[in-house]
Amino acid sequence: MHTNHRRQVWILVLVLFVIMLGYGIVIPIMPFYIDRLGAGGTELGLLVASYAVMRMVCGPVWGGLSDRVGRKPVLLIGILGYAVTMVWFGLATRLWMLFAARILSGVLSSATAPTTMAYIGDSTPGKERSGGMGLLGAAGGVGTIVGPALGGLLGGESLATPFLIAAGLSLLSLLLAALFLPESLPPEARDVSRTRDRIVDLGLWGRAILGPLGALFLLTFLSTCGLMVFANVFGLYALERFGYGTGQVGIILMVLGLASALAQGLLAGPLTRRFGERTIIRAGLLGTAAGLVLMLLAADFAASLLTTAFFGLATAIQVPALISWTSRRASMPQGIAMGLSNAFVSLGRIIGPLIGGVTFDLDIRLPYLSAAGVMFLGFVASLVWLPKDGEPPPSPA
Repeated sequence: MHTNHRRQVWILVLVLFVIMLGYGIVIPIMPFYIDRLGAGGTELGLLVASYAVMRMVCGPVWGGLSDRVGRKPVLLIGILGYAVTMVWFGLATRLWMLFAARILSGVLSSATAPTTMAYIGDSTPGKERSGGMGLLGAAGGVGTIVGPALGGLLGGESLATPFLIAAGLSLLSLLLAALFLPESLPPEARDVSRTRDRIVDLGLWGRAILGPLGALFLLTFLSTCGLMVFANVFGLYALERFGYGTGQVGIILMVLGLASALAQGLLAGPLTRRFGERTIIRAGLLGTAAGLVLMLLAADFAASLLTTAFFGLATAIQVPALISWTSRRASMPQGIAMGLSNAFVSLGRIIGPLIGGVTFDLDIRLPYLSAAGVMFLGFVASLVWLPKDGEPPPSPA
């Protein structure tokens, strides 16, 4: 890779790492913020879901805008907006301030991921592009692992400290990007007069969802939803049942991230090649349901770490298998199939926190039991919906 390209990629890696670090920092701290302000699980679910909604809606908008005005200005807006909202969140003293900061963070920070990926596509030679994309993915993964531990440990003294540190790191990455990152999309290559092509084909989307791929989309949604039910309410659950502080919650969530990263990076490929995608998906769904129940039986910190790691492994091995099967079975353009699959992931990140928050206020065990029930139903459905090789997959509709 050319020296200039390498430097640009590493600046983008730093930017995405800082953004995902901040995302991870928020996870263990948010339940304690909510509790301090006298709110409960329902408010926490709405807070998490509002961020996910904004990212899902605004990400494509920022990506399209970068096609018109260039990558660098959109990226800088995203980084600056993220830094400002981190400070706002850290200094919030009212519930509405948390919601305002989190919603604005979703709107602005959603500019970073599509723009960094588009930048790599613009400036990196084709044979090196996958390596650049891989570095971005690794940066995001490391950020979500380190973030919860950092947020939990720093939040023990002051809940505001982790957010202020994340804001400072964001400003550093903003300075580096502003000074050393050139624009990757020259004016003559910008899409200033996009034609009204039929980009959104609702008929095609509907046929895909109601057809054979619909089963895989639904299983993708269930897998994501189950993970988000756990991640959303665990801080409140640990506080109410065990009296854990931010440090202990952060360590447990870090273990979840490590287990997920190991499963996807080291285990998913060999296991899928050995047993096949269908078996791995089914095992993951059943294992996730079992993991949620085991978490309720955990009586101490060590047991919480072990059950969380098991849950993370079971959840994570499903994801590559589901994506791979969706890609292989798609009878439509790959971009549309992957886009729809990602939409169901986003939907799970919205619905999961809402389910977790509302059910937590009824009974602290109910989020885990209800999520386990849904995952088990997904396992039962996979026995019918996932065909043997060579068989046409049945439609769930």
